Amino acid sequence: MFKEKRDYDKFSWKDLGDLEKGRPNLGLYAPVLVYRLLQYTLRDVLITEFGVDKTNEILIRAGRLAGAEFSKNMLDLEVSFNEFVAQLQTALREQAIGVLRIEKADLENMQFTLTIAEDLDCSGLPFTDEVVCHYDEGFIAGVLEAYTGKPFEAKEIDCWASGDRVCRFDVKEVKTDK
Repeated sequence: MFKEKRDYDKFSWKDLGDLEKGRPNLGLYAPVLVYRLLQYTLRDVLITEFGVDKTNEILIRAGRLAGAEFSKNMLDLEVSFNEFVAQLQTALREQAIGVLRIEKADLENMQFTLTIAEDLDCSGLPFTDEVVCHYDEGFIAGVLEAYTGKPFEAKEIDCWASGDRVCRFDVKEVKTDK
């Protein structure tokens, strides 16, 4: 049995493989149920092993990496902000990730409030009185970091699981002392 050894981040877009070649009969898409089965069982095991805070940190880091790679490989990073948002909205809808809407945008300070309806991660979940889309927080930050080259933080403030019918995120550039 081979054991993977590394001390660096390994993921690259090509690691996703040739989906058309590998799934000629089943196609490119799997049901949301299957995605959530993976996500929530993995989350449960991580919480058992590492606790809630560390698990959320891991999910945010993974989402950040995914968002950056998604942007670099699925979007044109050389367009205006409005064009970027439009193509992001289209890509998220085409990939059945969710329906993105920008509620507020302060481009001068790089602060946004956005919503994602029909969110892949949580739309339809039972009420738990908590926000659960930590992966999405990282994904959104990663998308904006890839586009701007600056660090971002996204914080979910409303979630389907907390009783809302959309996920709402406050997003802002993280100012560094450089």
